[in-house]
Amino acid sequence: MLTVDSIAGCLTGIAALVVVIIATLGAQRVPAVVVAAPVAALLILLGLTDLSAAAAEVTTMAPTIGFLAAMLVVADVCAREGVFTWVGTVLAGWSRSSPRRLLRIVFVAAAVTTAILSLDTTIVLLTPVAVATARHIGARVTPIAFSSAHLANTASTLLPVSNLTNLLAFSATGLGFLGFTGVMLAPWVAAIVVEYLIFRWYFADELRASAPVETDAEPQPDAHRPTLLLVALALLLVAFVIAEPFGVPLAAVAGVGAVLFTLPALFRSPVATLRNTITAVNIPFLGFVATLGVVILPVRDGPLGDWIGGLIPSSSTLLGILLVAVLAAVLSNLVNNLPATLLLIPLVAHDPGLVLAMLLGVNIGPNLAYFGSLANLLWREIMHRDVAAPTSREYLRLGAITVPATLGVAVVALWGSLQLT
Repeated sequence: MLTVDSIAGCLTGIAALVVVIIATLGAQRVPAVVVAAPVAALLILLGLTDLSAAAAEVTTMAPTIGFLAAMLVVADVCAREGVFTWVGTVLAGWSRSSPRRLLRIVFVAAAVTTAILSLDTTIVLLTPVAVATARHIGARVTPIAFSSAHLANTASTLLPVSNLTNLLAFSATGLGFLGFTGVMLAPWVAAIVVEYLIFRWYFADELRASAPVETDAEPQPDAHRPTLLLVALALLLVAFVIAEPFGVPLAAVAGVGAVLFTLPALFRSPVATLRNTITAVNIPFLGFVATLGVVILPVRDGPLGDWIGGLIPSSSTLLGILLVAVLAAVLSNLVNNLPATLLLIPLVAHDPGLVLAMLLGVNIGPNLAYFGSLANLLWREIMHRDVAAPTSREYLRLGAITVPATLGVAVVALWGSLQLT
């Protein structure tokens, strides 16, 4: 029987992870869980992990997966009830046909959407709206589309609910909802400001020029502000803050919120609403997340995990935070940020500051390359449908400029925040 400490066992564990990661590239056609689940089962049969360890890992991740499912439903309700149609109207009106102004507004909209409803909502729902708005006012699409992609990653550091990586690592920080947000606020603002300044410089020519208005582009629809739904979102955030000190799990609050968000539509059209809700939950993706936690176990418990663990500093000094953030960013672009997060959490859990530094790396680092996060791959698919997606070289060129700068200022800001806590 193979063991995780043997050379054959180590190579097998790494190969299994690579196979699962490659499966994510075709996830739009075949759900990645179709590959990940058999691979996880095979690793158990080979003895590289055992059933009890796999069950414990899935049990640990269950609240996070439940929370994610609930927030997917909330985001779907927001889309169906016209929140993003209204956002498109606002973007077009406030831009006053100015590409620079539109870029600034999209930065704000993407940052807020990512922070509250997660980066996937920004990619799936805001990107098409932003691209359509750029076409509508005659602005170049590229800087606007890139802004939604980059902000989905960069702006996902603020709240525990902004990214699946945050949710997975939240308990390891030892912080409450407000505590997490308070420490990450300065890095969040610093990274976004620097990213915006780089975009203004990098896309200066495209932001000065106007694109030909597409005669066949659909006009921006007029939309009424969905006030009740916006208030409901605000109340859901308040509920997260209030419930957490009383020991009420975030997953429970999100679950109640998802039910309340769907009730009006459920009364109007029960069958259609149930169908839409089941689709929004995205069970294949949730299954992939759960099985990925099992697939990573042999790598994390083997020599490679030990070697990476040896690189982790003992405390959150400025140099220590920088080292962990850079290591997390590099791993994200090598194995994707979700496996990187699952690999690193136990290795940095001894110091909350290092956990937060790891999150900066796995959230901002994926802006370097398409493969850095599942959100990047999803953005590329959406761009292929709407316009020609930028090539990997174009994505890398912009990422090579933005990632070092935004990650650097975020690390310094995090270190400053930690000194004040």
